[in-house]
This record gives sequence, structure tokens and C-alpha cells, in this order.
Amino acid sequence: MKRRSFLKVSLLTTGALLLGVGCENRTTTSTVPGDTWNANLYVRINPDGTVTIVSKNPEAGQGVKTAFPMVVAECLDVDWKKVTIEQAPLDDRYGRQVVGGSRGTPDGWDDLRVAGTAARHMLIAAAAAQWGVVTDECTTDNGVVLHGASGRELPYESLLESAATMPVPDADDLDLKSRPEDFKLLGSFVPGVDNQKILTGQPLFGCDVRLDGMLYAIFEKCPTFGGRVASANIEEIRSLPGVTHAFVIDGTDNLAGLMPGVAIVAETWWHAQSARRKLRVEWDKTHADSTSEYNRQAEALREGAGETMRHDGDVEAAMDSAAHVVEASYYYPFVSHANMEPQTCTAMFKDDGSLELWAPSQNPRGGRELIADTLGISQDKIHVNLERIGSGFGRRLRHDFMVEVAWIAREVKRPVQLQWTREDDMRHDFYRPAAWHDFRAGIDGDGRMVAFDHHFITFGRDGEPVSGASLSPGHYPAGLVPNFRLRQSIIETNVPTGPWRSPGHSAYCWAYQSFFDEVALAAGRDQLEFRLYLLSRVYGEPPLDVERTAGTLRLAAEKAGWGKRNTGPNRAMGMAFHYDHGGFVSHVAEVSADSSDVKVEKVFSAVDIGAVINMSGAKNQVEGAVVDALSTAQLEITFADGAAQQGNFNDYPLLRIDQAPEVEVHFIQSDNSPSGLGEPPFAPATPAIANAIFAATGTRMREMPFRRAGISV
Repeated sequence: MKRRSFLKVSLLTTGALLLGVGCENRTTTSTVPGDTWNANLYVRINPDGTVTIVSKNPEAGQGVKTAFPMVVAECLDVDWKKVTIEQAPLDDRYGRQVVGGSRGTPDGWDDLRVAGTAARHMLIAAAAAQWGVVTDECTTDNGVVLHGASGRELPYESLLESAATMPVPDADDLDLKSRPEDFKLLGSFVPGVDNQKILTGQPLFGCDVRLDGMLYAIFEKCPTFGGRVASANIEEIRSLPGVTHAFVIDGTDNLAGLMPGVAIVAETWWHAQSARRKLRVEWDKTHADSTSEYNRQAEALREGAGETMRHDGDVEAAMDSAAHVVEASYYYPFVSHANMEPQTCTAMFKDDGSLELWAPSQNPRGGRELIADTLGISQDKIHVNLERIGSGFGRRLRHDFMVEVAWIAREVKRPVQLQWTREDDMRHDFYRPAAWHDFRAGIDGDGRMVAFDHHFITFGRDGEPVSGASLSPGHYPAGLVPNFRLRQSIIETNVPTGPWRSPGHSAYCWAYQSFFDEVALAAGRDQLEFRLYLLSRVYGEPPLDVERTAGTLRLAAEKAGWGKRNTGPNRAMGMAFHYDHGGFVSHVAEVSADSSDVKVEKVFSAVDIGAVINMSGAKNQVEGAVVDALSTAQLEITFADGAAQQGNFNDYPLLRIDQAPEVEVHFIQSDNSPSGLGEPPFAPATPAIANAIFAATGTRMREMPFRRAGISV
């Protein structure tokens, strides 16, 4: 474990003991005068025995605002009922404050345990000194220090003053909890700390921010990506009721930054939106990307060899000698994040030239950097409050909405809230790129896959894959097939793309796990047995832990009754597995079919992410991922004349609650450090469902959305 320094803060005037973890590789002692609270703190122990724990990362529905404090509380050994949670602002002293890549929990695991454990050790030291005993004779239990030999005990709140004088322990000397059998709180079901506020509609999200004198803004951008304002009826808009400002923003060429457009600011959002309906803009359009042209180019590229990204063994020789060669092509479209809360942000410039923002951002530091660079102000003059995010899935790793409202606020010199419409959100997204996958697999006489050839057609700019469009040469099944080749061809695009839940995995997994279903059938082998066989042969460095992967496959199959349970007429099962972002997940889906009408009845999920922090949040993540995967398999974004053609849920219909299947989740608990869970369950859900649909109907979905195969789910 890397050394982490500690900041110990003396008693406040309120009598609270503050402790936190610093990011420097040294031990530091610091005092805070008066009742000032250093934001680089995780723990505040109050004189009444209550404990306040700071959650440093943005909350986007993944449960981190509950899970992070749970880790601290576990190691501090306090009663969860006495804990209150505060959301930290952006502060460099916290280190990484990002929700994305399922990295929040793995990155914070050590620091959070250190923060709680160090505070507990200092409290034990204070009690031992008071009793005149050695610390090894003392233990803790729910906020009380105990001396077993004498039966004495002291609550934490009685030790605050003396604990503040204790030496700060070195992080490397701490015995940090890691085994599930040692946990009291971790691994249990703990409701989200914001659940009540969400259920009762209390202000919580970015769109709920209200400031004195606040104005409301909309920002009209060109429907064609990268288009600029040629002219607009600005004077007419300024004269409309409720409108306070209207102006053109020239913007930049950065598709992920401040784009050109027209800002309308008004006393209410309704006034701003009403004025927008009368806005007339002539746009200078430079691009004309279209789905039909992409399709034409892909067909042409299929005839070529592409660029070889990896080649193990001799694929062509193995294909020539194979008993059977299986070929299939798969396609998935561009899709939108479709966040429940469209992009929003609030900004206020102060008299001293500083800027304060209230931002539902997955990466607030990146937003601060973009604003500083675009507006030419120092980052130390930008303060970012972290507001709860109404879903992210990678969309809010981009910061266009933050820089837009910052620019507008500087112009109007009043607090401003920018609120996108649903159409703004869907037509100015950073989409998951489409792709084509042409597969070939060679099978020998014993039903073993001896060769795998993959031609991947994706999207790029200047010859390099755009964000979210790359595929690692080490992706499964590399390292598990003796003769393996990955080839890549690129279609140039001007469409903005970006991270989309489990980027590089979310759709590719559907393609290859569906294709392996075809290969297993051609080889005459059971789906479970075939997959376990693939994991049992290693050629070089596999991209995953084969044992942990196989463990999830066996568990999911066991819970579903694979091969042992008669599903009945017009019902069937399918399976898939995947490893990404630190998590190993397998699903078995069970579907029923009435002709082309299919219902996903149930999904059995087996998950290995190491130690589970909050079982409630973890189950919700898996359930949500399955529902999201089923929904996305039926959606697409298409382009014409350089613009997205879908704009709202009428032409981009998300799954309804009555269509959601039952999801039975099983976790493999282990001593492995926890990984994130926002992304790993998503990727294998779609192929498990698709394979089940084939087993029930005989129809193979090789294209998304599934309706292209005549299947209604």
C-alpha cells in the first residue's frame, strides 16, 4: 500500500475532533483556528457522539455517497445510526474525485480505510493513556473504547480533547480490514443516504439549485455538429417578455468544449424557452455525416484486409485445416446516454473575480480545467460544488455544459442556471460509436476452436479511433486461442463520441459472446461446457483471470438450473460472461416467446468484484445494468446532414418498468480488494438475452436494435 499522510486537526471551538487523509507522502500535523473546517477531512467526531463523514466523490446513482462513508465507519468502528454524510466540494487535497471507469471504489479503498483506522487508533491511544495501560489491551465497539481486563469503557466523545494530542500513526503501520469475515457493516444492506429525499422530491440534484437573483439560460447550438452562427435575430429576442440578455457566443472548434451558439437569458426558464421558439438562426454548416454514408463505407471496407492490430500463430493455415469454419457479422448503432436529468449547471461570478459553480459532473476537476483554459482565469479562482447527478454513464465526463454556463454568467454578471432540454441533451450528446464486427472461427474435429479472426470496423478522426471506439488487441479471446488475429478499419467521422457505460466493452461483448454461441452450436457442444473449455486453455497472457471468470459462470449456471431444469414450451435460456473494469460477471437469461414477441422472464447474475461494500447498492447496480442493457439493445441514433435524427423518448423509447425482468443477483465474496460495479454487469447482459432469444425462437440477432431481426422484446 502506498503511504498516505494524515492531517490531524485540533479541537474546534465546537469541541469536534477532525481527522482526515492527505495526499502527500509524509506525516503532517495541522491545527485549524476557531471553528474553520479544513475541506481535506473525512471524519468529524462531535461532542454528542455523532460522527460526520465526508464523501469525496460525485454521486451519480452508483451509491458512492453511501458506500465511501461506510468504509470509513467500518474502520472507525462507529454506530452507523449515529453517522451523517456530507458531500465534499472539489478539492485537490482529496486526490481523484471522479465517477467513471468503475474506479471510484478501487481508487478510494486504501485512503478510506486509512482515514477510519487512523482515527480509531488515536482514540484507543487516548483511552489507554487515561487508563495507564498499553494500547494492545484495548479494543473498540460501536464508538466505545473497551479495556477487557478491567471492564472499563469510554465513549469516543469523551476522548476528543486527549485524542487530538495523540501521535498520528503512519499509514504503513496500520492493520487495515480487508476480509469479509471481519466486517461488521460492510457487506450488509444499507439504504442510500439520499433515498428519502429522492422519494419525497426534496431538492438534491443539479437542476434543484436556487440562488438569490438567479437567472435562467438556454443555449441554442447548431443541429449540425460544429456549425457556427452566421446571423440571428438577437435584437428581436432581447425585446421579448422576461428576457434579460441574448447574445452570440463564437465558441471554439473543440467539440467537447465551448461550441458556437446563441445564449438567451431570462427571469424564468419558461421565458427563456418561449423566446427560443422565436429565435431565427442562419447556420454556417461544414459537415454532413449520415448513417447511410457510414453504411456504404463499411460495406466497402469489408472487402479489404484492414490494419492488423494483433496476430498470434497462423490464422489462415489453421482455418484451412479446420474441420468447420463459422462466419458471422454483427453490427450495433450509435446510441445516446439519455440521462434522466438533462445537462444542467449553475454559475456565479463574484466581485473578487472568482467563479463558483454547482455542477452535477462526473469529473469536476476536468470541468474546472476546461473553464480556466477557455475563459482565461486561474483554476484557484474556481470553486466547484458537487451536486447529485441525475445519471451519468460517461456523459458527464464531458464538460460542455459547465463551460457554457460559466461563459454566460460572466456576460450577465448575475447567478445563472443553464438547463438543457431533452432535445438538447440527445442531439448534442457524446455518443457511443457504432461498429461492425466480422468474425471467423475455425473448429477442429474434436469441437475445439483453433482459430479466431476478427475484422473490426470502427470510427475515427485523422486515422485514430475516436473516444469510445477503440478495441484493445488484448480483448478476449486473445491469449485463449492458439491462432488469433484482430484487424481494424476506420471510418472518418465528425460526430462527437465519448465514454458510454463500459466503453469498449458494452457492445463488443454482445457481438463476440453471441458469435461464440454460434461456434458452440457448430461444434456440437453445450454452451456452458464450451465457455469453460475456452477458459481452460491459455496461450500467452490472457486478458482476464480465468479462474474468477469460470467461477461466475458456474455459479450463474447453478442458480439458473442450467441443463437440469425443464423450462417448458417456448421458454429457453442463454448465457454470457465478461470481464471489464475490474469485475467478473456472468448472466443466464431466461426468456419466453410467442412467435416474434419475446419476454425476458428472469436473469440470474453471478458477480465477483472482491469484497462487497454495500449489498443494497451492489444489487441495485447489477439490476440496473441488466435493465439498461435490455433497453439499449432496442435503441439507435441515426444521422442525416450532420445531425442526430432522434431527439426525445418518442423516437428513442427507453424500457418501461413493466418490461423489466426479474434479476436474481449472487456475489462471490473474497479477500480481493473491491472493484467498481457501475459497468461490469452491463456488457454480458445483452448477449445472454440474445442467446436465450435464439434458443427460444431460432432467430439470431446479429444487429441492433433487435427489431431489425423482427423481434419485439
